[in-house]
Amino acid sequence: MQNATDISLVAQVAVSGNKKAFDELVRRYQSPVRRFFLNQTLGDSQLSDDMSQDTFIKAYTNIASFRGLASFQTWLMRIAYNVFYDYTRRRQPAVSDWQLAERQQPAISSQQPIAIDIYSALALLKPDERTCITLQLIDGYDIAKIAEITQMKEGTVKSHLSRGKEKMANYLRKNGYDRR
Repeated sequence: MQNATDISLVAQVAVSGNKKAFDELVRRYQSPVRRFFLNQTLGDSQLSDDMSQDTFIKAYTNIASFRGLASFQTWLMRIAYNVFYDYTRRRQPAVSDWQLAERQQPAISSQQPIAIDIYSALALLKPDERTCITLQLIDGYDIAKIAEITQMKEGTVKSHLSRGKEKMANYLRKNGYDRR
């Protein structure tokens, strides 16, 4: 099973309910999914683990709907994005997301100071900006893949990236990080 392609593993799960094949898919993609959630939740590992588990449960129960039009990883990240989007929509804070982000402190405290500063900078971003920034700069997706995952137009993704990078750069500059 080590050399099996994602499509082969998906077929084994969809056709015969092969749990070992799904376990292999989880093994391959649990780190990127969890990292995505850690960045979206500003380091809240418990919430990230819960949302990762939700993502894989949804993937397993809906695997027959995977059509192969995109890679399995893109399809899975779309599910992860939807899980996070649903979470933020249900949360409905009494204050706006922007005001909440300004007050929100990063959830991690045992990391290096740069990690805390990065999470603090990410906290200043609107959720869509944070998603686009982390998918590109941390996970390495190109604009077309980010648009596919988030179902935003490429121009919208570029706008979120531009605004997000500017906000983060300003924050980091104000906190002693130089562009050199």
